[in-house]
Amino acid sequence: MTLTQGLVALAGAVLVVLLVQGIWTSWRARPRRASQPAERVEPNMSGAQAYSAIGATSPSLVTPQPSADADDAGAPVLERGLRPAALRRRAAIDPLIDAIAEVVPEAPLPAEPVLQAVPASRRVGSKLLLVEGLNAETGVWESPVHGQRYSSFQAGVQLANRSGPINEIGYSEFVQKVQAFADALGASVDFADMSEVVDRARELDEFAHAHDAQLAVQLQAKGPSWTVGYLQQCAARRGMTPGPIAGQWVLPGEDAESPALVLLSFDAQAALAEDSDQAALRRCTLSLDVPQSPESAEPFAQWQRLASALAQDLDGALVDDDGRPVSIQQFAGIHQELQRLYQALAARELPAGSMAAQRLFS
Repeated sequence: MTLTQGLVALAGAVLVVLLVQGIWTSWRARPRRASQPAERVEPNMSGAQAYSAIGATSPSLVTPQPSADADDAGAPVLERGLRPAALRRRAAIDPLIDAIAEVVPEAPLPAEPVLQAVPASRRVGSKLLLVEGLNAETGVWESPVHGQRYSSFQAGVQLANRSGPINEIGYSEFVQKVQAFADALGASVDFADMSEVVDRARELDEFAHAHDAQLAVQLQAKGPSWTVGYLQQCAARRGMTPGPIAGQWVLPGEDAESPALVLLSFDAQAALAEDSDQAALRRCTLSLDVPQSPESAEPFAQWQRLASALAQDLDGALVDDDGRPVSIQQFAGIHQELQRLYQALAARELPAGSMAAQRLFS
């Protein structure tokens, strides 16, 4: 072999090595894709196991800012703008969180004219408006049902939610709607004093604001990005199911009527891509709405378990909104704060996960 032939052969070998190296690097950098239909794995870890399994990962617990419109971007956890899953259990008028007007007809009425007279909009601004009738046969307060007769009625408007307390304008709108309802039925109506209602609403809003907590942690890819399909496969393996809107997966609550315990959210546009194995992601969020979930379901432990498991599955790092790593040392403090929060809500007869708490913290 001549020197020229040797150099050509050596150059060819180097070229092959570089080509193989390039292919390998390109393959390593590809978004991770789902490999096969996801196998559903139900959560089976106790709270203590989930706590020990989380590793060096944790954001901190913070309290909502006074303004309902405040932008909390950049805070390690708690996004006031997050919304829970749609309420699944029927809302009922509750004197703890509603201003109530008594509507009394001259005689029991069938449901049909009542349903026609009920206000078309069940909202007063951002506040829920409910109408119930006292069933003449069963003596139970309920939403009017065809075929039943009702001896009395009550209308309620929610005093406060995460948008703030009802004000004088909102209460005046409630009065107008309920007065029209009573007039249509030929009934008398008794309203609570506006100043008392507004004062109650402000006090309830202050309590809710001081006892609201939403936890959130970011999962960020360490290496290759993930495809939407791969992320969804990993979420399904950990017991999560598709949420009500694009870009959301949820860990279901204790029963079909309960709100989701944990919310996994990611880019909605990527979620709507025609090919889920082509849309790449590098970050997603795991969040927990504390007042929406009953303490008995151990939502905090479930949130930790999912954060740890998905970080391992996705080869991701748990970070805050600014990309800073979070650590396990913060978890004990968060847990203690949550215990105090649960106790305060229960003492107010608004235990976390109850329908009243769901409505107030919505």
